[in-house]
Amino acid sequence: MAFPNFKNKHLKDSMITPEEFMAYQKKRGRYPKFKPPLGVIFCYQSSLMEHILDNHKTTKVEGFSGEMHLLDETKGRVAVIGKFGIGAPVAVVLLEELIAFGVKRFISIGTAGTLQKDIKIGSIMVCEKAIRDEGTSHHYLKHSKYAYASKEITDKIKNSLDRFKQKYFVGTSWTIDAPYRETVAEAKKYQKEGVATVEMEAAALFSVAQYRGVELGAIFTISDSLAELEWKPAFHFKKTKKGLEILYKVALDVLLDSS
Repeated sequence: MAFPNFKNKHLKDSMITPEEFMAYQKKRGRYPKFKPPLGVIFCYQSSLMEHILDNHKTTKVEGFSGEMHLLDETKGRVAVIGKFGIGAPVAVVLLEELIAFGVKRFISIGTAGTLQKDIKIGSIMVCEKAIRDEGTSHHYLKHSKYAYASKEITDKIKNSLDRFKQKYFVGTSWTIDAPYRETVAEAKKYQKEGVATVEMEAAALFSVAQYRGVELGAIFTISDSLAELEWKPAFHFKKTKKGLEILYKVALDVLLDSS
């Protein structure tokens, strides 16, 4: 049976729209009381969020799940949002509501596990496409193996990394929403295909961005490895922390340029 269960669901109208939910929030007095930023950075790691708040002046704002801060140095043009959880479903709900609020550009930054032996901890990857092995994306677009990052913002990410003289590679990720059901058989298959990383959000975010007509790119730093067909975590390594800080620096640079 194909997924979703309802054939050609991606062609049908939604029963509930993000705009309707935001209108409901307005009636309840919970609509955001600030101008929509031109760009938003999705931040999944609490350690990175703490680093940003410790080193940048921000204005905390309400109206969305998690914790959202306007960056004072950008005069509110760019915001960072975090502490909302991990995985495709929660990230997509947040993305949908931010789009309905008026945001048009996004960069998702976070960690990913490597599937390839030659990719080291702390390496920087620009994700150009992701395997749709999660459920969310299939409710938005016709079934296909891959979802693609927005080309314009991805090109700007690469240009920014070049300007900062940061080493990086461009690759494909495997997006799965069941991290405790990643299997050796799958890892072997994707290794042979040359897939670089595994994570939990990219394919869904790319699909929604395409569906809604907004710009979204993703950059990762390598925090763990499945390359030896066993899990080797390195989230606590200094290289991982440094990689995350580079991702933030680049995302901010790109969104400011886009604005």
